[in-house]
Amino acid sequence: MITTALLAALVPTTRPIILASFAPPLEAACERFDIGTPARKAMFLAQVAHESGGFSRLSESLNYAVDKLVPTFGPARISEADAARLGRTPTRPADPAAIASIVYGGEFGRVQLGNVQPGDGWRYRGRGLIQLTGRTAYQRAGSALGLDLIGQPDLLLNPDHAALSAAWFWDWKGCNRFADTGELTACTRKINGGLMGIDDRRALWVLACKLLGV
Repeated sequence: MITTALLAALVPTTRPIILASFAPPLEAACERFDIGTPARKAMFLAQVAHESGGFSRLSESLNYAVDKLVPTFGPARISEADAARLGRTPTRPADPAAIASIVYGGEFGRVQLGNVQPGDGWRYRGRGLIQLTGRTAYQRAGSALGLDLIGQPDLLLNPDHAALSAAWFWDWKGCNRFADTGELTACTRKINGGLMGIDDRRALWVLACKLLGV
């Protein structure tokens, strides 16, 4: 069972009051989407703990420094010039909305995320425990969960909806099969699209397995 004590052991730097707000929703979400075995819970918790910064960040800020933008998103999605123009410097804040419009817009945003309207990149930036991203994912999750995520994307900031959307996404991407076979890399690619943060995900997974007796 997912308890506050379990989450505190997994991410000890997060305040207990925050973890207490997520333990019951996570347990309910796991039950609804068949994330029931210790192996499945261990990998699921590791992934959502990483994506949410230890259950403390439910909305993607995109507050990137200039020198982090191209390494994070790649030159195909943001140019050095746009990074220099929009990223954070010691004397200037970043422009997160403009950054989102570029890295989650254009051909990539249209094909990969379903972002077809101006402002979709920022409007449907990462939210929830698994950082649901893009109009298509918001639309599908909303339909599955009975939520108007297109009209009210901030519903994903609610702990219940944040947990349910994460478990729904996990199910949509077929991640239980990777948890069953211990394929962390394959699971991470399904969730992240790449292997960003793989070392932290692995450390969290190893710890979660230990805590859950996997």
